[in-house]
Amino acid sequence: MNDHTTQVKDKSALTRVLEVISGSFGPIIGVLAGAGLLKAALSIFSMLGWLSPESGTYIVLNAAAGAVFHFLPVFLGISIAIKLGANGYVGGVVGAALLTPGIVQLVETEQTSIDFLGIPLELADYSSTVFPIFLAMFVYAGLDKVLKKVIYKEIQMFINPLISLLIIVPLTLLIFGPIGNLIGEGLGSTISFLISRSEILAGLLLGAAWTFLTIAGLHWTIIPLAIVNTTTFGEDPIIPLAAAAPFAQIGIAIAVFLKTKDKELKALAASGFVPGALAGTTEAINYGIILRYKKTMIYAAIAGGIGGAINGVLGVVMKGFALPSLLAIPIFTPMGSFVIGITVAFILGFLMTYFIGYENKPALDDNFTHRIVGVKPETIQSPLHGKVVPLTDVVDPLFSTGSVGKGIAIEPESGQVVSPIDGEVTTLFPSKHAIGITSKDGAEVLIFIGVDTINLKGQHFTAHVKQGDKVKQGDLLIDFDIEAIKESGYKVTTPIVITNTEEYVDIAPTNLTSVKQKDNLLKLSV
Repeated sequence: MNDHTTQVKDKSALTRVLEVISGSFGPIIGVLAGAGLLKAALSIFSMLGWLSPESGTYIVLNAAAGAVFHFLPVFLGISIAIKLGANGYVGGVVGAALLTPGIVQLVETEQTSIDFLGIPLELADYSSTVFPIFLAMFVYAGLDKVLKKVIYKEIQMFINPLISLLIIVPLTLLIFGPIGNLIGEGLGSTISFLISRSEILAGLLLGAAWTFLTIAGLHWTIIPLAIVNTTTFGEDPIIPLAAAAPFAQIGIAIAVFLKTKDKELKALAASGFVPGALAGTTEAINYGIILRYKKTMIYAAIAGGIGGAINGVLGVVMKGFALPSLLAIPIFTPMGSFVIGITVAFILGFLMTYFIGYENKPALDDNFTHRIVGVKPETIQSPLHGKVVPLTDVVDPLFSTGSVGKGIAIEPESGQVVSPIDGEVTTLFPSKHAIGITSKDGAEVLIFIGVDTINLKGQHFTAHVKQGDKVKQGDLLIDFDIEAIKESGYKVTTPIVITNTEEYVDIAPTNLTSVKQKDNLLKLSV
């Protein structure tokens, strides 16, 4: 039994479910966010009298904005099935079966049930639902594994979907649909009740934690609840509490932009606060600034928590789903109260960063620090086979600007990452696309597989170590499927950087144009 098998078996059922939820929403969250922004724009145009809801233009644009939410079970059926290793198209058909005209028309006539093989089948509106299709896909994935073992391979292409649809669609309408709706309504009601008991505490905790949840990728497990709330109850109280955190991050980025004299850091900050403000995507800020400058983590928690508490006590709710941004303000109500909460978070994040500072300044001169901390000259070996790429040529600005640290990149020719040093695994991202190792001599090495591959949520990656493990040069760290990652639309260019670059006088990359594992890659001088 390999390490990966053991690792999977050691996971609790809850951990597995949360991983599937986050991994399934990842591929479609961009479409959901874009559609949410279009809904917000239509709301503004209607409110200002620029566009009548009865006009043909409004109807067409509203269809574009609402389609992904109405047919959410279809898209989730596809992504969940793929995440679980089953046929995505079968998953999509199961979701579509819940929304076929025959079923929808019966629901609209307020008919409560129909007969299926003598069994009463409860009718419900499954548009925009989340949990029914999740339950159905977990069962379908198990059935699919059984069918692949017992059905002849020559006829699996059509027999497996036939049997799956005959079993899963009726079971979904009979069992998984009603149970899933109850779960969604129950969770939404419970969260709303807890928030109503202490809006200030709920906002303080979620607002303070949201930056860290986002960095760890755990926010994906909360977003589905917000979507369920908006589609089931017409409003969501969760995202308004978390929404202050991104604006605190934007305030931090603008302060860094104004304060720093480092051109590369200034460019990174600018690339972070523009998409953050307009689209609600703050990854560049989180990974390029907040993770690098630990003081800003505290600022983000304080500002996000206070802003979240304000939104909570003022009773702000979200009337439609969108990532928090300036363009999404109209879907939050009371709008004025929401603006107060995010403005306070923004101002606090900005002021603390600008006036208190953000840099992790050493208390002593560099040479003395080297002697005390124990950082020594060191050679970092290559963790991959592949072609050498200058860090400045990497399309991700986090690395091309040197903001994360100096180093080099490799265009891998094989999907195995081995340890470039003797040391300890100090960081392993939940998505398994990045790993940090600290050597015995103090070098902090970050290996970041691919560009934006965090969005894959661990799919196509297998970790053979965990945080805290001791490793030696050449030990296998991570397997990844190069072709599958490329087919998913992502580059596999892999930066290898020294995150404590400031500890070294020079970091010299190899002159080789291609390397094999264990070839010398970086020379660190003190």
